Amino acid sequence: QLLSDIDKRTVNFVPNFDDEEYEPVVLPSRYPNLLVNGATGISAGYATEIPPHNIEEIIKGVIKRIDYPLCTVDDLLKIIKGPDFPTGAIVQGKEGIKEAFESGKGRIIIKSKVHFEANKIIVTEIPYEVNKANLVRKIDEIRVGKKVDGILEVRDESDKEGLRIAIDIKKDFDPEAILNFLHKKTDLTKSYNYNMVAINNKRPELMGILAIFDSYIYHQKEVVTNRSNYELERATK
Repeated sequence: QLLSDIDKRTVNFVPNFDDEEYEPVVLPSRYPNLLVNGATGISAGYATEIPPHNIEEIIKGVIKRIDYPLCTVDDLLKIIKGPDFPTGAIVQGKEGIKEAFESGKGRIIIKSKVHFEANKIIVTEIPYEVNKANLVRKIDEIRVGKKVDGILEVRDESDKEGLRIAIDIKKDFDPEAILNFLHKKTDLTKSYNYNMVAINNKRPELMGILAIFDSYIYHQKEVVTNRSNYELERATK
């Protein structure tokens, strides 16, 4: 879908870095990939942090914007609940999401999904971009260093069923108090800062979701027009 109709002169091509061949300036992209897959990176003086979002919600949001060009961020928030991370976990901070959608910048908190089994804390989903092995090691360091009492053992029990970190708690200790400590001291809870910088009209720009949608819709109009002209030219020939 990203490359759909690229052979119909839908986008401009420029020489690549060594002038050996041509490459597209931008892909025709039949869905807003920037918001769906997100982006992270640093370039000369600019950084970007765009989290992934749910593909269905984003496409419905674009259709809403096409049908109602005057719709607001609040209207879109009814369709797009916020980011949708491939690693799951729980996103907190509706205000942060709204702020990010409006201005391109905003802060959210991502919390691991956890439940209790007989004297055990079981973690089944962890925040985006957190390395599981490092997280397990950090919890084990807390156990060895006795920074909090009551942790018996930490195990990575992940298998093909999915992620699972088991933390055994000694009897007579409160698992909830230990979990709260781990949320504070490890990446079981992590903050994520939206910084939606994208190349718009050949220059980097901090964009809210409405600006990204409008830019995408304009791009699709160009793609469809160019495709139609190409097909008309061929048919005429």
